[in-house]
Amino acid sequence: MNIHEYQAKELFEKFGVATPQGKVADTPEEARDAAAELGDAIVVKAQVHAGGRGKGTFKNGFQGGVHVVDNANQAADIASKMLGETLVTHQTGDEGKLVGKVMVADAVEIEKEYYLAVLLDRESRAPVIVASTEGGVNIEDVAAETPEKISREVIHPLLGLQPYEIRKLSAKLGFSGDTAKQFGKLLKGLYQLFITCDCSMVEVNPLVTTPDGRVLALDAKFDFDDNALFRHPEIAELHDPSEEDPREVEAAKYDLNYIGLDGNIACLVNGAGLAMATMDIIKQSGGEPANFLDVGGGATQEQVTNAFKIILSDSNVKGILVNIFGGIMDCDVIAKGIVAACDEVDLDIPLVVRLEGNNVEAGKKTLADSDVNLVAADSLADAAEKVVAAIS
Repeated sequence: MNIHEYQAKELFEKFGVATPQGKVADTPEEARDAAAELGDAIVVKAQVHAGGRGKGTFKNGFQGGVHVVDNANQAADIASKMLGETLVTHQTGDEGKLVGKVMVADAVEIEKEYYLAVLLDRESRAPVIVASTEGGVNIEDVAAETPEKISREVIHPLLGLQPYEIRKLSAKLGFSGDTAKQFGKLLKGLYQLFITCDCSMVEVNPLVTTPDGRVLALDAKFDFDDNALFRHPEIAELHDPSEEDPREVEAAKYDLNYIGLDGNIACLVNGAGLAMATMDIIKQSGGEPANFLDVGGGATQEQVTNAFKIILSDSNVKGILVNIFGGIMDCDVIAKGIVAACDEVDLDIPLVVRLEGNNVEAGKKTLADSDVNLVAADSLADAAEKVVAAIS
C-alpha cells in the first residue's frame, strides 16, 4: 500500500523526522488559508501516487505539478489549476492521475540534495539503508552510471540500527558537526518508522541540507507490507482507492489477487506460481498477458463469476485463458463459475479452458453440457497455443 506525500509528512512528524511544515488542501480556498498561515515562500504540490510531478503536464495544458509561489493568492490560483485536473507524468502513463488534493508547504532553499531510503532486502533478509550524495534524480540511473556514489548498510534485524552505522553513513554522505547530529537523529527516526509501521520501503528523495544548516526530508515515498496492515488500522485508513486501478480495487472486494497488465489475453488461474507460469507460457507462445489473476486455492462460484466480470471490464482483452489445477480447488466449482459468468456477461470473445486435478471429470462434464462456447485444452502449453491462435 502506498500513501500520499502529505500523509508521509504526518508520519515523519510523528516519528521525529525533520521535514518542512505543510498542510493539505481540497479547494483553492483551503490552499489560500494554508499559505497565509505558513508564510511567504510557499510550494504547492499536486498529490498523486506518481513521481515526476514537477515535470508533468496537466491535460488542461497547465505545466508542472509542483510550483513555488510568493503569497496566499498565488497559492490559491495554482491550486485551482491543479485540483480536479488530470496530471500526466512519466510514471502515470498517458491516462494520467486525477488530482484531488494539493499540499501547501514551506518552500525550502536547498544547498545540496541527497538520497536516503530504508528497504527490505530479500537477499540478506534484513533491512538495508541506501544512501547517496546524488539526490533529486532517478536513483536507478545513479546505480547504473556511478554506482560508487551509492552506499548500502545492511542492518541486523534483531540488533537494529547501531550508532556506528549512523556515523559510517554520515561520513559517506560528507556530514560533520551539527549536520551529522541532525542526520543521525533523522535517520534513527526514519528507521524506527520503517520498523514500527511494517514498511517494505521508505524513500526520501531528496534529503536536503539548507544554507542555514538544517537537514530535512523534503519528499517521501512509502510502501507498506499489505500482510501486516491488520496490525495498523490507522495506516490502513490512509489508503486512497482513487489512486489505484479500479479493477484491482474491485477484485480486492472478492479476495481476488488481480494486477492489470498491457496485453490482450486475460488469465484466470489458481495459485500465484501457476499464474506467473501461465503468463510466461503465453509470452513464449507469442501472446501478451492482460493481467495476473489468482483466484486462490478455495475459490467459490461467486468469486469466479466476479473474476470474469473484472477481466471483461478491460477493453483490451481479446481472449481468456482459464488454467486451473485442482489441489484444494474443486474443478467442478470452477466449471460452474465459468458457466454462470458466461451467462451473466454474454461472453463474445474466445475462451480456452484447461482443467486438471481434483474432480476434473465432473468439471469437464459441466462445461461440455453447457452452452458456453469454449475451447478445451489438454495441457498448459496446448492452452496457450490455442488462445494465441484464437485471437490472431
